[in-house]
Amino acid sequence: LGYEATLFDSQNDPAKEAQHFDNLIAAGYSAVLFNCTDAGGSVANVRRAKAAGIPVFCMDREITANDAAVSQILSDNYSGCVALGQYFVEQVGEKGTYIELLGLIADTNTWNRSKGFHSVVDRYPDLKMVAQQSADFDRSKALEVLESLLQAHPNVNAVFCGNDAMAMGAYQALLAAGKASKVKVFGFDGADDVVRSIAEGKITATVMQFPKTMARSAAENADRYLKGERNFPQRTPVAVELVTRD
Repeated sequence: LGYEATLFDSQNDPAKEAQHFDNLIAAGYSAVLFNCTDAGGSVANVRRAKAAGIPVFCMDREITANDAAVSQILSDNYSGCVALGQYFVEQVGEKGTYIELLGLIADTNTWNRSKGFHSVVDRYPDLKMVAQQSADFDRSKALEVLESLLQAHPNVNAVFCGNDAMAMGAYQALLAAGKASKVKVFGFDGADDVVRSIAEGKITATVMQFPKTMARSAAENADRYLKGERNFPQRTPVAVELVTRD
């Protein structure tokens, strides 16, 4: 589209994000394409940019306000995890035990995925969640968390992970414990390494989301806004797809 883009990486740190907004407001950028660190906490940064005349366009991660960002382009996390939950029950059965690894507690994606999954799986009283713990969407943290949880729950049948990085960490923990062939791992994202692992029969399933579509839509919205358009839907869901070995 002919714009120059600068990348600011907050590394999931709200304090870094606030500094980035200080810098971009001072520098007078035309617009911000935004992947927030905290659904509630990031709203203040978006409002500061808006007050300075800099429009913000959210992509992938949602903020909780409806009047701060111009638009929010988001994966349909909930329905993706409804489909995953249905496949989970097919694969694990209606009876068994599982562990859930949650993503970042302050990210709405974490809870939308968890709620979609539980809306299906909780209908089966003999399918019991024996532990639920956050691993911050991080591969190495998931490895550590699951290693520790497996000591308390050595005979689980499955692990549901809120993203694919955690699914890979969980798989590594199961491999190290000699349980990789006995415990089914489920992720979310559609990361290349997980899709390959599904093809190889190592990980059971994931949900493919489309970050390029979200980012492109956010950039196109910013372009249209800068050219004078003002009528944007607050939230636009982007469809996701279940990925299985089949």
